[in-house]
Amino acid sequence: MPGDQPLVSVLMTAYNRKKYIAEAIESVLNSTYKNFELIVVDDASVDDTVTIAKSYGKKDDRIKVYVNENNLGQFPNRNKAASLANGWLIFWVDSDDTIKPDAIEYVVTQFMAHPEVKFSTIYQKGDLHTPTVMKPEDSIRNNYFKEGFLNIGPGGTVIESSYFKSIGGFPEKYGPIGDKYYNVKAAANTNILLLPYDYLNYRRHEQQEINNTFSYLCDGHRYLADLMQRTDLPLTKEEKNNILKKSARANMLSFLRNIKNTGEIKKTFRAFRISGIKLKDLL
Repeated sequence: MPGDQPLVSVLMTAYNRKKYIAEAIESVLNSTYKNFELIVVDDASVDDTVTIAKSYGKKDDRIKVYVNENNLGQFPNRNKAASLANGWLIFWVDSDDTIKPDAIEYVVTQFMAHPEVKFSTIYQKGDLHTPTVMKPEDSIRNNYFKEGFLNIGPGGTVIESSYFKSIGGFPEKYGPIGDKYYNVKAAANTNILLLPYDYLNYRRHEQQEINNTFSYLCDGHRYLADLMQRTDLPLTKEEKNNILKKSARANMLSFLRNIKNTGEIKKTFRAFRISGIKLKDLL
């Protein structure tokens, strides 16, 4: 167990975020918790993102800025940032978001109070009023059969650095939906801490990966089919099959809706082929 003021690695990946990154960095600097390193890894931006980040690094030696020679993409870049972390906890702050001043202090306090956990998530369902620990067999079933609370981006999660490395970090082949795979993989192998305090100011804008509809159509079922092959998920074979059937049907509706909304028949069928959905998955 770390000491009273363990080092926290705040990781901020960035790509063309000159409009937002100063506010993101300042929100970290305004934290009530002071023992952190802020690692900014720029993914070959072509705007002033790096200049802005480095200007903060010159004023505060807790800030380290790295610049990729080539664009790696979201999750490969997150994995690179994590490889540079020296802290006990990995705390994600995306370069277009901000955190509340007490965010890091709150999370550290809760991890220290619950040494049996290695992974946490903001819990937004409203039925919890105090931090709650869930065992893997409960959290995975709760996620798929009740709440769906693991459908949250990295900024809503915190993980012990050593545990992040032990589970292999983020998958890199599913596009922006890879965080769902990661969250379930993390929750399947440790007790998870549900935090009913939303300390993240999540920003929505047109440049986010969440707007990449084609990628979600391609990978929305494919990632889940691969995930259900994992032997560490505390689910029965029948439960996994039911989850996959439900997913296949939901994704088929998404394909049809996309054709209706965009008229892109060929592109949608290409996404369908990539998705790996079979007729048997729909029956």
